Amino acid sequence: MSEKEESTLRSVELTRTATAVYTVRNASGAEIQFGHGEGLFSPVELLLAAIAGCSSIDVDTVTARSAEPTSYTVTATGDKLVEDSATRMDNLNLAFNINFPDTEGGQKAAGMVERLARLSHEKYCTVSRTVERGTPVAHTLNVTVGDTTD
Repeated sequence: MSEKEESTLRSVELTRTATAVYTVRNASGAEIQFGHGEGLFSPVELLLAAIAGCSSIDVDTVTARSAEPTSYTVTATGDKLVEDSATRMDNLNLAFNINFPDTEGGQKAAGMVERLARLSHEKYCTVSRTVERGTPVAHTLNVTVGDTTD
């Protein structure tokens, strides 16, 4: 693999921990447990979280240079639809609710939010841009039956 390929590759590893319960780990060792069940994020909720998180980082990183927000929440919503027996999400929306202090820096930061959210959507948020583009997902299968130890 070339140096360029290594620098662009992103990956996580998912491990089944119980029926419909999984732990995903990234290269730095951070983990999230998700699946179906009480107290777990669903995969769709993780998708919404990824979209909200990606744009939030874009907006927060720049505005925080001028002022720390006194509150910062982003609500990601969407409708789960069934079409021809297949499910998908539609009407995805991010609602930014940010409050800055009433200072010169706070006013400057507040004035940047609309532009930064637009730039995130149009240019910088890898997650939402990938969803909008409709990037294909391929599958590689390695399924065995029986003892695989030597």
